[in-house]
Amino acid sequence: MRSYGQYCGLARSLEVVGDRWNLLIVRQLLIAPARYRDLIDGLPGIATNLLADRLRDLEATGVVERRLAGKGSVVEYALTAWGAELRGPIEGLIRWSAPLMVRGPGTDSFRPEWLVLAVPALLDARVENRASATVGLEIGGPRFQISATTSGFEVGPHDGRDLGATLRADPAYVLGLAAGALPLSDALAAGLVEIDGDESVVRAVFAA
Repeated sequence: MRSYGQYCGLARSLEVVGDRWNLLIVRQLLIAPARYRDLIDGLPGIATNLLADRLRDLEATGVVERRLAGKGSVVEYALTAWGAELRGPIEGLIRWSAPLMVRGPGTDSFRPEWLVLAVPALLDARVENRASATVGLEIGGPRFQISATTSGFEVGPHDGRDLGATLRADPAYVLGLAAGALPLSDALAAGLVEIDGDESVVRAVFAA
Protein backbone atom coordinates (compact mmCIF):
# COMPACT_ATOMS: atom_id res chain seq x y z
CA MET A 1 0.00 0.00 0.00
CA ARG A 2 1.35 3.38 -0.98
CA SER A 3 1.70 5.91 1.82
CA TYR A 4 1.49 9.69 1.89
CA GLY A 5 3.73 9.63 4.95
CA GLN A 6 1.36 11.94 6.80
CA TYR A 7 -0.16 11.36 10.23
CA CYS A 8 -3.56 12.62 9.11
CA GLY A 9 -6.88 10.77 9.05
CA LEU A 10 -7.66 11.94 5.53
CA ALA A 11 -4.26 10.89 4.22
CA ARG A 12 -4.53 7.45 5.81
CA SER A 13 -8.08 7.01 4.52
CA LEU A 14 -6.98 7.90 1.00
CA GLU A 15 -4.18 5.36 1.25
CA VAL A 16 -6.93 2.72 1.55
CA VAL A 17 -9.71 3.99 -0.74
CA GLY A 18 -8.13 6.82 -2.72
CA ASP A 19 -6.92 4.79 -5.69
CA ARG A 20 -8.97 5.00 -8.87
CA TRP A 21 -12.04 2.69 -8.84
CA ASN A 22 -11.85 1.86 -5.12
CA LEU A 23 -14.79 4.01 -4.04
CA LEU A 24 -16.83 2.89 -7.04
CA ILE A 25 -16.26 -0.72 -6.00
CA VAL A 26 -17.49 0.24 -2.54
CA ARG A 27 -20.51 1.93 -4.15
CA GLN A 28 -21.45 -1.32 -5.87
CA LEU A 29 -21.08 -3.31 -2.66
CA LEU A 30 -23.16 -0.79 -0.71
CA ILE A 31 -25.95 -1.53 -3.19
CA ALA A 32 -25.57 -5.28 -2.60
CA PRO A 33 -22.91 -7.98 -2.21
CA ALA A 34 -21.79 -9.05 -5.66
CA ARG A 35 -19.97 -11.75 -7.56
CA TYR A 36 -16.90 -10.83 -9.56
CA ARG A 37 -18.87 -10.87 -12.83
CA ASP A 38 -21.55 -8.64 -11.31
CA LEU A 39 -18.87 -6.12 -10.37
CA ILE A 40 -17.47 -6.13 -13.90
CA ASP A 41 -20.96 -5.46 -15.26
CA GLY A 42 -21.63 -2.71 -12.72
CA LEU A 43 -18.33 -0.90 -13.31
CA PRO A 44 -18.24 -0.02 -17.02
CA GLY A 45 -14.71 0.71 -18.16
CA ILE A 46 -12.74 -1.22 -15.54
CA ALA A 47 -10.25 -3.82 -16.74
CA THR A 48 -10.72 -7.26 -15.25
CA ASN A 49 -7.13 -7.45 -13.99
CA LEU A 50 -7.43 -4.01 -12.37
CA LEU A 51 -10.63 -5.06 -10.59
CA ALA A 52 -8.85 -8.12 -9.27
CA ASP A 53 -5.99 -5.95 -7.97
CA ARG A 54 -8.33 -3.46 -6.33
CA LEU A 55 -10.41 -6.19 -4.66
CA ARG A 56 -7.25 -7.81 -3.35
CA ASP A 57 -6.06 -4.49 -1.87
CA LEU A 58 -9.45 -3.71 -0.31
CA GLU A 59 -9.61 -7.20 1.18
CA ALA A 60 -6.10 -6.90 2.58
CA THR A 61 -6.99 -3.62 4.33
CA GLY A 62 -10.21 -5.00 5.82
CA VAL A 63 -12.73 -3.07 3.71
CA VAL A 64 -13.99 -6.03 1.66
CA GLU A 65 -14.39 -9.72 2.42
CA ARG A 66 -15.14 -12.80 0.34
CA ARG A 67 -17.88 -15.21 1.32
CA LEU A 68 -19.99 -18.01 -0.13
CA ALA A 69 -23.31 -16.89 -1.57
CA GLY A 70 -26.34 -18.69 -0.16
CA LYS A 71 -25.93 -22.45 0.19
CA GLY A 72 -23.80 -22.81 -2.90
CA SER A 73 -20.11 -22.52 -3.60
CA VAL A 74 -20.21 -19.26 -5.54
CA VAL A 75 -17.94 -16.62 -4.08
CA GLU A 76 -19.28 -13.11 -3.65
CA TYR A 77 -17.70 -9.94 -2.34
CA ALA A 78 -19.22 -7.91 0.49
CA LEU A 79 -18.23 -4.99 2.67
CA THR A 80 -17.04 -5.64 6.18
CA ALA A 81 -18.73 -3.71 8.98
CA TRP A 82 -15.86 -1.21 8.82
CA GLY A 83 -16.14 -0.96 5.04
CA ALA A 84 -19.87 -0.31 5.28
CA GLU A 85 -19.11 2.80 7.33
CA LEU A 86 -18.02 4.41 4.05
CA ARG A 87 -21.72 4.93 3.27
CA GLY A 88 -21.69 8.30 5.04
CA PRO A 89 -18.67 9.76 3.19
CA ILE A 90 -19.94 8.41 -0.14
CA GLU A 91 -23.39 9.91 0.40
CA GLY A 92 -21.69 13.20 1.23
CA LEU A 93 -19.78 13.10 -2.06
CA ILE A 94 -23.01 12.32 -3.93
CA ARG A 95 -24.63 15.41 -2.43
CA TRP A 96 -21.53 17.49 -3.16
CA SER A 97 -21.66 16.36 -6.80
CA ALA A 98 -25.04 17.98 -7.51
CA PRO A 99 -23.59 20.91 -9.57
CA LEU A 100 -21.58 18.41 -11.62
CA MET A 101 -24.69 16.43 -12.54
CA VAL A 102 -26.68 19.33 -14.01
CA ARG A 103 -25.32 18.85 -17.52
CA GLY A 104 -26.76 15.34 -17.72
CA PRO A 105 -25.07 12.05 -18.64
CA GLY A 106 -23.87 12.95 -22.15
CA THR A 107 -22.00 9.89 -23.40
CA ASP A 108 -21.28 8.57 -19.90
CA SER A 109 -22.48 5.10 -18.92
CA PHE A 110 -25.41 4.77 -16.53
CA ARG A 111 -26.84 1.90 -14.51
CA PRO A 112 -30.29 2.29 -12.90
CA GLU A 113 -29.05 0.66 -9.69
CA TRP A 114 -26.77 3.65 -9.07
CA LEU A 115 -29.88 5.59 -8.04
CA VAL A 116 -30.22 3.19 -5.10
CA LEU A 117 -27.57 5.24 -3.27
CA ALA A 118 -27.94 8.63 -4.94
CA VAL A 119 -31.66 9.35 -4.50
CA PRO A 120 -31.87 8.52 -0.75
CA ALA A 121 -28.67 10.49 -0.11
CA LEU A 122 -30.15 13.57 -1.78
CA LEU A 123 -33.60 13.26 -0.23
CA ASP A 124 -32.40 12.50 3.30
CA ALA A 125 -30.36 15.70 3.29
CA ARG A 126 -33.30 18.02 2.64
CA VAL A 127 -36.62 16.32 3.46
CA GLU A 128 -37.51 16.53 7.14
CA ASN A 129 -41.21 15.70 7.27
CA ARG A 130 -41.38 12.36 5.47
CA ALA A 131 -44.70 10.94 4.34
CA SER A 132 -45.05 7.17 4.28
CA ALA A 133 -45.55 6.36 0.60
CA THR A 134 -44.08 4.40 -2.29
CA VAL A 135 -43.59 5.83 -5.77
CA GLY A 136 -42.62 3.78 -8.81
CA LEU A 137 -39.71 4.91 -10.95
CA GLU A 138 -39.54 4.22 -14.67
CA ILE A 139 -36.17 5.36 -15.97
CA GLY A 140 -35.61 2.78 -18.70
CA GLY A 141 -35.34 -0.91 -17.97
CA PRO A 142 -36.96 -2.61 -14.96
CA ARG A 143 -39.23 -0.56 -12.72
CA PHE A 144 -37.78 0.73 -9.46
CA GLN A 145 -39.50 2.19 -6.44
CA ILE A 146 -38.83 4.89 -3.86
CA SER A 147 -40.18 4.02 -0.43
CA ALA A 148 -40.45 6.85 2.07
CA THR A 149 -40.88 6.16 5.78
CA THR A 150 -40.38 8.17 8.93
CA SER A 151 -36.88 6.66 9.21
CA GLY A 152 -35.68 7.52 5.71
CA PHE A 153 -35.80 6.62 2.04
CA GLU A 154 -35.04 3.40 0.20
CA VAL A 155 -34.73 2.81 -3.54
CA GLY A 156 -34.76 -0.64 -5.10
CA PRO A 157 -36.45 -2.83 -7.70
CA HIS A 158 -40.24 -2.81 -7.54
CA ASP A 159 -41.25 -5.56 -5.14
CA GLY A 160 -44.87 -5.79 -6.28
CA ARG A 161 -46.40 -3.60 -3.61
CA ASP A 162 -49.10 -1.08 -4.46
CA LEU A 163 -47.74 2.23 -5.69
CA GLY A 164 -49.24 5.60 -4.87
CA ALA A 165 -47.99 6.87 -8.23
CA THR A 166 -45.35 6.19 -10.87
CA LEU A 167 -42.83 8.78 -12.04
CA ARG A 168 -41.47 8.41 -15.57
CA ALA A 169 -38.33 10.44 -16.35
CA ASP A 170 -34.72 10.35 -17.44
CA PRO A 171 -32.31 9.66 -14.56
CA ALA A 172 -30.89 13.19 -14.70
CA TYR A 173 -34.34 14.64 -13.96
CA VAL A 174 -34.95 12.19 -11.13
CA LEU A 175 -31.67 13.34 -9.57
CA GLY A 176 -32.69 16.97 -10.09
CA LEU A 177 -35.99 16.38 -8.31
CA ALA A 178 -34.28 14.54 -5.45
CA ALA A 179 -31.72 17.33 -5.03
CA GLY A 180 -34.41 19.99 -5.06
CA ALA A 181 -32.76 21.64 -8.06
CA LEU A 182 -35.66 20.89 -10.42
CA PRO A 183 -39.15 21.97 -9.29
CA LEU A 184 -41.70 19.29 -10.09
CA SER A 185 -44.14 21.84 -11.52
CA ASP A 186 -41.50 23.08 -13.97
CA ALA A 187 -40.55 19.53 -14.94
CA LEU A 188 -44.18 18.63 -15.63
CA ALA A 189 -44.82 21.81 -17.59
CA ALA A 190 -41.74 21.21 -19.75
CA GLY A 191 -42.66 17.56 -20.35
CA LEU A 192 -39.49 16.34 -18.65
CA VAL A 193 -41.39 13.97 -16.38
CA GLU A 194 -44.72 12.16 -16.47
CA ILE A 195 -46.78 10.95 -13.54
CA ASP A 196 -49.28 8.08 -13.51
CA GLY A 197 -51.44 8.11 -10.42
CA ASP A 198 -51.67 10.58 -7.57
CA GLU A 199 -49.41 13.57 -8.19
CA SER A 200 -49.66 14.60 -4.55
CA VAL A 201 -47.88 11.39 -3.51
CA VAL A 202 -44.92 12.26 -5.74
CA ARG A 203 -44.88 15.78 -4.31
CA ALA A 204 -44.90 14.40 -0.78
CA VAL A 205 -42.01 11.99 -1.39
CA PHE A 206 -39.85 14.54 -3.22
CA ALA A 207 -40.97 17.47 -1.02
CA ALA A 208 -41.79 19.22 -4.30
